[in-house]
Amino acid sequence: MVPPSVLASASNAAPAVLVAGLGAAALAAILTRILVVAGHRAGALDSAGAAGHAKELRRVPNVGGVAIAATVALPLAAILLLDRAVGGEELARRLVESGRLDALVPSALRLPDTARQAFWILASMLALHVLGLVDDRRALGAWPKLLVQLATAALAVTMADVRVLTLLDAPAGGPWLSVALSVAFIVAMTNALNFLDNMDGLSGGVAAIAAASLAVAASIAQQWATAGLLAVLAGALLGFLAFNFPWRAGSSARIFMGDGGSLPVGFMLAVLAMQITFTAPEDLEYALGTRWYGVLSPLVILAVPLYDAFTVSVLRLVQGKSPMVGDQQHFSHRLVMRGLSRRGAVLLICALAATCGVAGLLLGTAAPWQAVLIGIQVAVVIATIAALERPVLARMAEDRR
Repeated sequence: MVPPSVLASASNAAPAVLVAGLGAAALAAILTRILVVAGHRAGALDSAGAAGHAKELRRVPNVGGVAIAATVALPLAAILLLDRAVGGEELARRLVESGRLDALVPSALRLPDTARQAFWILASMLALHVLGLVDDRRALGAWPKLLVQLATAALAVTMADVRVLTLLDAPAGGPWLSVALSVAFIVAMTNALNFLDNMDGLSGGVAAIAAASLAVAASIAQQWATAGLLAVLAGALLGFLAFNFPWRAGSSARIFMGDGGSLPVGFMLAVLAMQITFTAPEDLEYALGTRWYGVLSPLVILAVPLYDAFTVSVLRLVQGKSPMVGDQQHFSHRLVMRGLSRRGAVLLICALAATCGVAGLLLGTAAPWQAVLIGIQVAVVIATIAALERPVLARMAEDRR
């Protein structure tokens, strides 16, 4: 249970987080609308992938990731400017004088460290954004993309010091194990969101649900800077989804996010998830990560994209294909094979993502017996999906081997 003191603090700062998300949604919607027109005029339309990539091409701009990345980059840049122009102590003093945002004072005092992290996270995110934009125009091979992903993940982990399971540092004789696990998690999530970008509204919808869940979790942990960034990410995705989601039956996307959007979105989800789960203040007994099972919260919240990435990768390997070359065998495609419409498949997967999001959000603050129930719930959901999919997966493995 969340203590009353936390609820009182949240009542002061939570509106600022909500305003950040709504502002980001409005900005991203405006930018996306502009990009719909600009994309058609510039001929920046959906293009064929790398050799062997099975893909259905449509004359739709695939530059929506520009709106998402730009919206997320603004607050990161603002943190850097705020640190240089004002400084943490002065910002904290002004917040105290305001008498209304005093809950943000601890975050203000951490501004120098936050600015350092923001710089390296921004640099890594923009590197992936540029990589995606290049890939959207001229398809790159899987290995060059993977190498850049590994490099940017390593940069964020080592320079921004965003790591998982740092408690392993002492037994392992140094930080090498936590660094390796952190890089692996970031790369896995970056590719999971990229893999999930295969139907209108799917990757953006699932990512928005995950970002919103993590934003609430960060608010519970009183990590307001991280909560604000997650709210901005969720808002940016919602603004983009206004033109990407199939809101009505028979409708289709007016713009795609492309790799220029899916790569940085997956990266940001991974990094910010690690921030709230593994670097929560140790003196807050309700904060995520202070109980050992809290470290599983991101895996639960992001279970749906991870399930899709895992199953489609295994299926491709069984067929003797590279797991990094795209095809039409994703979870969403398999649902369509079972009779759902594309819109129905997207809505179902988003519903599953919301179920896992709520479970992961509750996991971090749950009592041990409650955590067990949450774990059973999520395991049953994934196991049920896997059981229902087993005949389809077996048939696809045999048919395409």
